[in-house]
Amino acid sequence: MQAQMNRVIWIVLDGVGAGELPDAAKYGDTGSNSLGNLGSHFPRKTGRPLNLPNLRKLGLGNLTSIDGVPPCRPGEGAGAFARASEKSLGKDTTSGHWEMAGLVVSKAFATFPNGFSQEVIDRWCRENNLPGVLGNKTASGTEIIDELGAEHLATGKPILYTSADSVWQVAAHEEVFGLERLYAICKSARKICDELQISRVIARPFIGNPQEGTPFKRTYNRKDYAQLPDRPTLLDLLQNQEVRTIGIGKISNIFAGQGIPENIDTAGNTDGIRVLLEQIEKRREPGTLLFCNLIDFDMLYGHRRDVQGYGGALEEFDAALPKILESMDERDLLILASDHGNDPTYPGTDHTREYIPILAYSPLFHGEKSERKGLVDLGIRSCFGDVGATIYEALTGQSIPADSRLEGMSFLGQLSGNSAGGA
Repeated sequence: MQAQMNRVIWIVLDGVGAGELPDAAKYGDTGSNSLGNLGSHFPRKTGRPLNLPNLRKLGLGNLTSIDGVPPCRPGEGAGAFARASEKSLGKDTTSGHWEMAGLVVSKAFATFPNGFSQEVIDRWCRENNLPGVLGNKTASGTEIIDELGAEHLATGKPILYTSADSVWQVAAHEEVFGLERLYAICKSARKICDELQISRVIARPFIGNPQEGTPFKRTYNRKDYAQLPDRPTLLDLLQNQEVRTIGIGKISNIFAGQGIPENIDTAGNTDGIRVLLEQIEKRREPGTLLFCNLIDFDMLYGHRRDVQGYGGALEEFDAALPKILESMDERDLLILASDHGNDPTYPGTDHTREYIPILAYSPLFHGEKSERKGLVDLGIRSCFGDVGATIYEALTGQSIPADSRLEGMSFLGQLSGNSAGGA
């Protein structure tokens, strides 16, 4: 049996990819590489290279070629690194997180590149006493607010839009339309979207009024209403083993609350990092999983193709990393991963089909007292579920039960040096 850890700190750097997957062409994403392309474009925007010294020590530069983040040489750094391939069909938040938790999405969620049918919209409007909708098309969330925000204020019609992903998104003014009313009509849409096999309903509140001198601006009161997983995930299995799981950020929304008994909502990366550090200090009981999503790479910068903002968000996280490592106990395990790519240099505004990075560190295996020096190369993993399998073994000392129908192969043995593992 592998070494059992007291706590796991699992951080999802939402939308941070590590190079195109072999099937990227099927998704129109040939040449995408969130980290690699960022490294070459960031200096053109800022006049300086990326500064990610702490992520580099964990092996970030060994995943793909990143200007400004050279790979560690043998004996340098501490921790382990890998890239993982996605088995699920799609490239969205839900399938990425579910697959990390062992549930591979074998049938792609439905997408609506031409908008939703009038019959469906009419039904939704009747059920919620709405005067109609605006938009009903594929669009960038910020652009469609600029385009239709004034008409929304004048008519009271919510702005409905989608993207290349499986989403039903509703934008409405937080103060004029009302936040609770926006949440209510989105919960109603969730019932329709279950029938249509749509992954997520997203409430997109915004504020401002350009006619009064304040531009429209989305707020952090966004809420996601995901489809319920069709079977138990790693998170449910951990609950059965009495592991305490605390979600930070939009984790509970992604899993529709299933397997996440406690969640702390956050307002972006800066707030998410603050809450995470607080919880690391507070939740020191053995058998604890802290599961944090940092959303700004994706929501604020990836979709908007903001190279400078994306790079700056990575640098902010890098600067916080020493505090996270210093807060860890000896038998803690840190895993950094992602759910999909969102290359800020790529054409369009959608996610990109990429490998995800995996970086892992434990003071027990890689700290100053450890005899192991340098980085452990975990290779290319065949499934995002290797993340979940490793977490399950770390917290329970067991492999995921074969009858769970969850996928993934633990790399805990490779971290500890007790096993060659599998990739």
